[in-house]
Amino acid sequence: MPLSDTTIKAAKPKEKAYKITDEKGMFLLVQPSGGKYFRLKYYFANKEKSLALGVYPETSLKQAREKRDIARKQIAEGIDPNEYKKATKAARVQDIENSFEVVAREWGSKKVTNWDDKSNRNKRMLEKNIFPWLGHRPIKDILPFEILTCLRRIEERGAIETAHRTLQICGQVFRYAVATTRIDRDITADLRGALQSVKGGHFASITDPKELAPLVFVRPSELTHAEWSHIDFEAKEWRYLVTKTQTQHIVPLSNQAINILNAIQPITGHGKYVFPSARTPNGSRAMTSEALLAGLRRMGFGNTEMTVHGFRATARTILDEVLKFRPDFIEHQLAHDVRDPNGCSYNRTAHLEERHKMMQDWADYLDSLKLIV
Repeated sequence: MPLSDTTIKAAKPKEKAYKITDEKGMFLLVQPSGGKYFRLKYYFANKEKSLALGVYPETSLKQAREKRDIARKQIAEGIDPNEYKKATKAARVQDIENSFEVVAREWGSKKVTNWDDKSNRNKRMLEKNIFPWLGHRPIKDILPFEILTCLRRIEERGAIETAHRTLQICGQVFRYAVATTRIDRDITADLRGALQSVKGGHFASITDPKELAPLVFVRPSELTHAEWSHIDFEAKEWRYLVTKTQTQHIVPLSNQAINILNAIQPITGHGKYVFPSARTPNGSRAMTSEALLAGLRRMGFGNTEMTVHGFRATARTILDEVLKFRPDFIEHQLAHDVRDPNGCSYNRTAHLEERHKMMQDWADYLDSLKLIV
């Protein structure tokens, strides 16, 4: 006789587990503890097997029978329902492990300096604008219009620049997902031109090197031709070939410099140069020194290239006379030829630890000037 709710409710536990049969291989297993479990007995590849269909009363008799019928259909199609169940569970786990938020936080921890700081702008933008709506979604299932919907919310607040920056950050996350074989392509590329234009050109100023120039005091052409591949965020170093002397040079990067680069990376990180030319949106050409000079002139800093070189002279004087660093540390950092007592040039790593400290102290000194002003 088939099972009924009355029969199930009336079933009492015994000293040993026992079965009450239903139809089509389904039965109720009553345990000595009082637990009541729906099961399906079936044969697959000439082997007797059992499939769990749920626990009563959380799973009703009707629901258990629906699961039974689905399983019997799978068996008829040559699918083992137990293996299918395991595969489905594994897929769900994989989706959770590869949700947008999980992938984004993994990207941030590996690629963004100071990611765990509460003040990290990239992290804050994602947490405020993307995670609440798409964070739980498997990154492979997210569609361009869903990203755009989140960005429209930002635009509605009037934060147009933030919408652009958030799109750039999402692009970084999707490209990381491509690199780690979670997805096949960066879908944010489909949203190019979809956002409102930033009025007044303020967004472009984020990629202006004039904010970084005083912190690193390198030659103008070296700054404008900085390449992302030469920036080591983990070591906090910028390593490149000095064009004037054709020698390798290392610029230790202060926390302030790293923060600026982190703000720029979502915008220009897809290309070769940190500061690309405005005429090449793909980042294939670097900004010219003349563009840097023009930016400085707009800030009221005169009209000659000596203005940019002036940062180097100023740094040399203050590091020596105010911050009291050794002259040879300073000359090394200026990429000047410094020789040891035997007349041999020091290698590029000379006094690197001390230079790291010097560059941080210099950045902190510049911050103190802002407070005075």
